[in-house]
Formats: sequence, C-alpha cells, structure tokens
Amino acid sequence: MIKHIVLFKLKDNASADEKLVAMNNFKEAIEALPSKISVIRKIEVGLNINPGETWSIALYSEFDTLDDIKFYATHPDHVAAGRLIANVKENRACVDYEV
Repeated sequence: MIKHIVLFKLKDNASADEKLVAMNNFKEAIEALPSKISVIRKIEVGLNINPGETWSIALYSEFDTLDDIKFYATHPDHVAAGRLIANVKENRACVDYEV
C-alpha cells in the first residue's frame, strides 16, 4: 500500500474569506472523489486550525500502487478539485511512501 500525503501553503496576500471558501470547497471536492475514482482506498482533507503554522491544508490518501496515484492525479475530477485552490495556493509538498 502507498500512503500519499500532500501539504498546501496558501498565499499570504489572499483574504481570509477567500482562503476559507477555497479550502472548504477543495475539501468537499476531494472527499467526494472515492465515488468517482475507484483506485482511491482512503482519502481525507484536514484544514489546519493552528494559525501559527505554515501549511494550511493536509491531504492524506491511500492507494495500492504508484500507478494508481498517477491515475488519480490525472483524473479529470481530481484536476477540477485542484483548480478550486489554484488562485490561493502558494506551494505544495508531497510524500509518497510504501507500508
């Protein structure tokens, strides 16, 4: 099994309201993906409640293989979900590891 963890940093110059709307829309869209993308074994999105931290969003998911992650990453519904935070996203970090 592969665990796929992604962190998102949002732009400092985006308004708090703009970030909150984008984060909630992104969370809803990502957590709806298992019904559309069969290779997702588990997925969840956490919105950071600690304002003193750098990263605003954590995405945790599980897949059987790296090929499944590649399929997920290019799936149109996943790409559409990513667009929901594109205007407020500054940076992204990702780790994929096998267990």
